[in-house]
Amino acid sequence: MSDITYIDIHSHLNFPEYDADREQVIARMKEKGVATITVGTSLATSQSAVGLAEQHDNIFACIGIHPIDEEFPEFNEEEFAKLVVSPKVVAVGECGLDYGREGVIDEDKKAVQMALFDQQIEFAVKHNKAIMIHARNANQDIIALLAEKKNVHGERLRGNVHFFTGTIEEARQFAELDFSVSFTGVITFAREYATTIKELPLSDFMSETDAPFVSPIPYRGTRNEPTYVIEVVKKMAEIKGLDEGDVAQEILKNAVAKFNLVW
Repeated sequence: MSDITYIDIHSHLNFPEYDADREQVIARMKEKGVATITVGTSLATSQSAVGLAEQHDNIFACIGIHPIDEEFPEFNEEEFAKLVVSPKVVAVGECGLDYGREGVIDEDKKAVQMALFDQQIEFAVKHNKAIMIHARNANQDIIALLAEKKNVHGERLRGNVHFFTGTIEEARQFAELDFSVSFTGVITFAREYATTIKELPLSDFMSETDAPFVSPIPYRGTRNEPTYVIEVVKKMAEIKGLDEGDVAQEILKNAVAKFNLVW
């Protein structure tokens, strides 16, 4: 698909925020040369992600259960197995650990989250899919679990930590485990990510929107959409002192390799 220039590796185009104009949003993506991975957070939204991806060449799907979606549901492997056979499914998630904004969580809920995460890691490895990780104030626990799993599964365990908010040291730890990190439009108005982006090799990170959330400058206060990933890439290039086109090309290359994308 030679007309793709930018990749938004994490959006929620399947969410109801786009019900009124989804096709127009997708048309803008095609016009701007943007592809996206649209992400499920439950069985229902995973099903809708796959359905949407199967209709459009520039959309792929990620299937899984968010750590705090639907009050900690069970991972129904039988139902997800029906979805993972689609050639448009490129990852499992978003799954992971969410300890809340204050980093405090009840131990019972923590155990449920860990079990749900573990199930999805095993499912991803079984089906040779990358993992899309949701991490909130839980990076060290996630790194510890992935390190254990890496010893068992080797190269089949790989993925990306979406909406990364950790330190440069944590980003490097994830990279050692074959996990990239991705940044959203927050980097266009918050300065705390600049050091990590500047110091981390371009090969270790990617661009995303998390649309419909966290629109970048100059779209703050409006619904986000995948085309706005262009602003994220533009800011990454500015921080690193590189050409925007070169950064876009490298990130697209990273995504193709990590998620086995086939145009």
